[in-house]
Amino acid sequence: MKLVIFGLAVSSSWGNGHATLWRGLCSALGRRGWQVAFFERDVPYYAASRDLTELPGGGDLILYRDWNEVLPLARRHTGEADVAMITSFCPDGIAAAYLMLDSAARLRVFYDLDTPVTLAKIAAGQPVAYIGPRGLRDFDLVLSYTGGRTLEELRRVLGARRVAPLYGSVDPEMHKPAPVDDRYRAILGHLGTYSADRAEPLRALFAEPARRLPSEKFLLAGSMYDVTFPWQPNIFLISHLIPADHPAFYCSCKLTLNVTRGVMARVGMCPSGRLFEAAACGAPVLSDWWEGLDQFFEPGTEILIARNTEDVLDALGRGSRELARIAGAARERALAQHTASVRAAEMEQLLAMAAEPAVAETA
Repeated sequence: MKLVIFGLAVSSSWGNGHATLWRGLCSALGRRGWQVAFFERDVPYYAASRDLTELPGGGDLILYRDWNEVLPLARRHTGEADVAMITSFCPDGIAAAYLMLDSAARLRVFYDLDTPVTLAKIAAGQPVAYIGPRGLRDFDLVLSYTGGRTLEELRRVLGARRVAPLYGSVDPEMHKPAPVDDRYRAILGHLGTYSADRAEPLRALFAEPARRLPSEKFLLAGSMYDVTFPWQPNIFLISHLIPADHPAFYCSCKLTLNVTRGVMARVGMCPSGRLFEAAACGAPVLSDWWEGLDQFFEPGTEILIARNTEDVLDALGRGSRELARIAGAARERALAQHTASVRAAEMEQLLAMAAEPAVAETA
């Protein structure tokens, strides 16, 4: 089976949560016999922080500067594909959709890894550069990183005929327990790109605890943080942390904080890939609350929840044995239910159902 993907970026993890997910999925799909080709526009900001040059699983990574130049190659690959897929934030998503719909690909799939952002833009009357004027009605299957009520919104707003969730995942070969690294030793660590709709929870759940515990080290890893962030003398920043160092980061912090983007927290059922990564590394995780979180990890047993500063301080005061028990339970859950191999098998099942002739759903 051949899968051709037109996506955002898999070659660079800088400010880009898509990359880690696709690396794990491509590796898992390769083990299941899939041939994968990933088309990525070669842009300067990703090229400057490129940390992958070959697609995992033996697939083809095709970097291109201009759509018209790569079009003949894209047409050939798409014509050979069993499944052709476009993802959210693909810079040439609309052009790729026209190519895909005119091809002999057996299945045409759209995978929205940013569904709440997509729907929020449409609700605000803003353009969505990766979705054309016909919405999603021409795709055989629409996959969504977010479940719950957003699935019905994809049908109602964008005309998707068949919709299913395909949540984030973790590659346990990459994310596993690691020795403590003094570079990343801290009482609380947060790994994630800054965004305005994370600002308030980051203030309450990260900056304010740092202010109240001035003798402890707090560690941020991610891009886009600037002078507007409420810095404290004991908050330290790593502007870009390569994926190979993620396990050491998680395992060197007493607690890892997960803060969900506001647009995603409001709709729920949108687990960050960082949740699965930290859990697979055997690190205790403290997360903000959103609807459906308990379907992925059990609060109090596999994950700790923080709704305010006091919750964070309480969690940081817990003993190492208790945190180790929580981390161990989360790792078991992640390895059983949230690996890239599990998601690859789920994707295969969804594709097989979408290939059946009498299954079309209407809005």
